[in-house]
Amino acid sequence: MSSTARAAAPELPIARVLPLLPLPHLDREFDYLVPAEFADDAKVGVRVRIRFAGRLVDGFVVERVATTEHTGKLGWLDRVVSDEQVLTPEVSRLVSAVAHRYAGTRADVLRLAVPPRHAKVESEDPPEKPDVPEPVVDERAWSSYTHGSAFLDALRAGRNPRAVWQALPGEEWARRLAELAATCVAVGRSAVIVVPDQRDLDRVAAACEAAAGPDVVAALSAGLGPAKRYRRWLGVLRRDVSIVVGTRSAVFAPAANLGLVVLWDDGDDGYAEPRSPYPHAREVALLRAFETGCGVVLAGHARTAEAEALVDSGWAHDLVAPRDVVRARQPHVVALADSDHALARDPGARAARLPAIAFDAARTAVKNDLPVLVQVPRGGYIPSLACGKCRTPARCRRCNGPLALPSAPGADGAASPTCTWCGIADTNHRCTVCGSRALRAVVVGAHRTAEELGRAFPGVTVRTSGGPAVLDTVEPGASLVISTVGAEPWAPGGYGAALLLDGWALLGRADLRAAEEALRRWMTAAALVRPGAEGGRVVVVAESEIPTVQALVRWDPVGHARSQLDERAEVRFPPAVHVAAVDGTTAAIMALVETAELPEGTEVLGPVDLPEGQRLPAGGGEDRMPGDVQRLLLRVPRAAGGALAHALADAQAVRSARKNTEAVRVQIDPIRIG
Repeated sequence: MSSTARAAAPELPIARVLPLLPLPHLDREFDYLVPAEFADDAKVGVRVRIRFAGRLVDGFVVERVATTEHTGKLGWLDRVVSDEQVLTPEVSRLVSAVAHRYAGTRADVLRLAVPPRHAKVESEDPPEKPDVPEPVVDERAWSSYTHGSAFLDALRAGRNPRAVWQALPGEEWARRLAELAATCVAVGRSAVIVVPDQRDLDRVAAACEAAAGPDVVAALSAGLGPAKRYRRWLGVLRRDVSIVVGTRSAVFAPAANLGLVVLWDDGDDGYAEPRSPYPHAREVALLRAFETGCGVVLAGHARTAEAEALVDSGWAHDLVAPRDVVRARQPHVVALADSDHALARDPGARAARLPAIAFDAARTAVKNDLPVLVQVPRGGYIPSLACGKCRTPARCRRCNGPLALPSAPGADGAASPTCTWCGIADTNHRCTVCGSRALRAVVVGAHRTAEELGRAFPGVTVRTSGGPAVLDTVEPGASLVISTVGAEPWAPGGYGAALLLDGWALLGRADLRAAEEALRRWMTAAALVRPGAEGGRVVVVAESEIPTVQALVRWDPVGHARSQLDERAEVRFPPAVHVAAVDGTTAAIMALVETAELPEGTEVLGPVDLPEGQRLPAGGGEDRMPGDVQRLLLRVPRAAGGALAHALADAQAVRSARKNTEAVRVQIDPIRIG
């Protein structure tokens, strides 16, 4: 049918469509006529195809109206892709809030919030509505926390409590989160639980199915495949399920009548989205709680400065256990520095490169037929090398990348240091400072540690967890589990001991969050150990005078988070202020800043070289050497954060309208500033 012969829909003939276009200056709605044949299908929230600048593009209908303010000729909706209203009003508002918070476009956020369509899945018959069993809640476990029972009562009453929950060592935290979700479902509301990775997702999903029944739980993750993931996502949209468990993008799940959003371990790097506009799942959850008024819980064994700021402001409440309960549940923690003098006192300890007290803790646990957890900061064999004489880090002569020993020496004892950047072996390495050919290990990797411990504990099973082979659980009985940080498997009944090696490697990173991250990693591992009253011991190889180490010894994540927040406020870094990182060539980022109408009092810091390890901006930056890309920081008080994001978004739109193709990346409050 030709466009001249088309008839418009008799009611609300205008559809306001948000096209999925990457250009910032096109982040707005455009009016289109709705043909009469699409009058019923072109509902708010459906996917449509429109003709834009001569080509067909995807979009979403965000509104149906009777008139338009456009004075020119309107185009027609080309077709309605599906009559499924996949963009709910609540998620649409959340998408707008996230785009505004992170100086991005709604099209970019929508790609994170709404999964790609799978036509066959949409045509499947929906399952029957399941019966929701009465939730079984361990009241005694929750009563261990101050105000824990009151928090449950608030959920049962349909209220929207907000809390930062400090899980006790040895806590069945997955079961506790499942109880919160099941409590919401029992009163006719839904819950969204967001976790960092697939291991945690599997564990929490199983706990939710046990608490509320398998038919009301949807587990969402990128690894499901497009059809399976879309099927589960549609189940949430159609209200077939009431509990959503997933990784970071699940925070956008279209759960109806939302009662609670939970994030477990909000300090995990996996919550930071690597795609534009780089939102953090914690901030999205807080925005969603603000938009909908639902309850929210940030939970974990440790605590971030951002979570502590919410408690300090009064927006969220503390959900912590009294000190006497903490002391009864925590393992006995000992801190000591690794030294040659300490190692010399015990030949076995020297063979395993462990301080004598750590070796003794492992030996005692093995003797009692209990597993021992050994946490190392790096994988591989020897992932970092330095000059054996002057201790200068060993660098590749070709690309200046760090040298490592990727595997054990061969039968002839020879092994060549290899660059971790370009992969080329340097068989004749010579120190650029002193000229020495000798090399020493800066940090020992998981495989080398397993090799040494195997020799020190003959006959004991040695397992490794990390990289592509991450263990979920370990069998009961004496064993040594060598794990990289974040890959620690769960042990039924708890580990007899945990050895946290090379603490300086975590604490010594040039990172604003180094201390917070180190404590989070240590507490995650130490929480898997039996209580001290049952013989559980944790040995952290680090200087005991360091405040972060003392926080672990005392098991005081709240006090540590408060001190971190005070330090950030003193030096004016997030969350005490808002910071925007602008990456690109010097000319591009300075042009952006000159275009932007920055809030009064904005501090401009830099530009400096892009921090090591940061990816280059997409769209032109890949063709340049890393030295050509600079980073500029813009810092404003918290009250001006929205104005800064708005100014930068407008400046990006101006550059886009001028067809400036030189890439500039804008990140609001990135987790890695320098």
